[in-house]
Amino acid sequence: MAEEAVLGFLENNEEITDSGQFSTEHNLDHNAVVNVIKSLRGFQYIVAQDIKRESWVLTAEGKKYAAEGSPEVQLFLAVPAEGSISKDELQRNLAPSVFKIGCAQAGKNKWVEMGKQVSRKVQHVEDKVKNLLLQIQEGLELDKESLSSLKARKLIEQQTWNGYSVKKGPKYAPKRKTFATDLTVGNLKNWKELEFKEYNFNAKGQPVDAGHVHPLLKVRKQFKDIFCQMEFEEMPTNNFVESSFWNFDALFQPQQHPARDSHDTFFLKDPSTTRELPEDYVERVKQVHESGGYGSRGYNYEWKREEANKNLLRTHTTAVSSRMLYALAKEPFAPKKYFSIDRVFRNEAVDKTHLAEFHQIEGLVCDRGLTLGDLIGVLQEFFSRLGMSKLRFKPAYNPYTEPSMEIFSYHEGLGKWVEIGNSGMFRPEMLQPMGLPEDVRVIAWGLSLERPTMIMFGIDNIRDLFGHKVDLDLIKRNPICRIGIK
Repeated sequence: MAEEAVLGFLENNEEITDSGQFSTEHNLDHNAVVNVIKSLRGFQYIVAQDIKRESWVLTAEGKKYAAEGSPEVQLFLAVPAEGSISKDELQRNLAPSVFKIGCAQAGKNKWVEMGKQVSRKVQHVEDKVKNLLLQIQEGLELDKESLSSLKARKLIEQQTWNGYSVKKGPKYAPKRKTFATDLTVGNLKNWKELEFKEYNFNAKGQPVDAGHVHPLLKVRKQFKDIFCQMEFEEMPTNNFVESSFWNFDALFQPQQHPARDSHDTFFLKDPSTTRELPEDYVERVKQVHESGGYGSRGYNYEWKREEANKNLLRTHTTAVSSRMLYALAKEPFAPKKYFSIDRVFRNEAVDKTHLAEFHQIEGLVCDRGLTLGDLIGVLQEFFSRLGMSKLRFKPAYNPYTEPSMEIFSYHEGLGKWVEIGNSGMFRPEMLQPMGLPEDVRVIAWGLSLERPTMIMFGIDNIRDLFGHKVDLDLIKRNPICRIGIK
């Protein structure tokens, strides 16, 4: 019906100057007319120019005050003409929002005397706000000062109206032609009598439904490729549940360390303890904790087996490294380069930069005679493959590495140095109880997977990247992430 009206009108008239006015005059829904105009324009039956008009309309609050009066006038009328009324009684007689706004505005206008008792300072007032709102409803124009006042009180808002002016197009006809769209046997036989719809060879087809790789997995794959290019071997990280012994004690981390507290660690209720541990190794770890050895004085406390037996969700993948190094010590020594990328768990408050679970990237090199210079060299090579060539190192403390270093990289976008990871050399108190030769050293470093992923994909809230609130469209929109490799 709308299409017939538009084409029929143009047959005898040069132009539809305003689609809104046209819709009103022909008793048509404007949205239906707009849809018809868009369709006819696509087939070049018409030429359409956009029309945009901005106007002020009342908000829900503005409509209420236009009908009932402004809060300040409602409050003024609730105050007796003679005498006064208690503020508490006045508050009971008015809606909470009307009382609150009315007190502020009536006091500002010096209409009432506010105290424990409220009384009028003038006998008659004009409801200018209501009058202005009624003028807006009637479509009248207001001065800038009045509009600013109403806008500041959120009683009006700007509304944009979109429409079209329409003229005949190069392929105009008073009635839309019916084109053949299918190559049926009948259509092919009568092809001379038919007019076929043109093919749009530039049109895109329907998006193909398919699986999409999560941004974390894309970046994880890139990190894994870099480790493999540097001839590292991936460690098995399928044990999310770990014993306190492998997670803390084997790393020479004291049992009274704050990180072992329930506020920082998820301990399991069932099974609450581990079934078995390598007893000879446990005894050597106990001894180095209590009285030292290998050049160390130890921590000089009573080491408790029941603490080591407690099961927990691993707080770092270094627990996997401790298992791998212990296994390496039981064989004739051979240099190794290991890496892992997997989930770890911390009992932390969730905010835009922290989750209770996240991914840790860890790399380590085990060989004879390694030094701090080797660690710095490996770090520079590793991070240069991530496009981070400007590095700085700052001394730090870790219970199981000495020396230890925080790693900083210069962020060109932020124009400053930012921390990107932690590193160090595993202490002899950790390595030698395992049975590794005295001249064997292990250099290691670690960083999170979430932080570089958030930077690469422009995400500022970790909960938008990982967890039950993740936007699935984010996964579909983002292409494969490729880290520049030098």
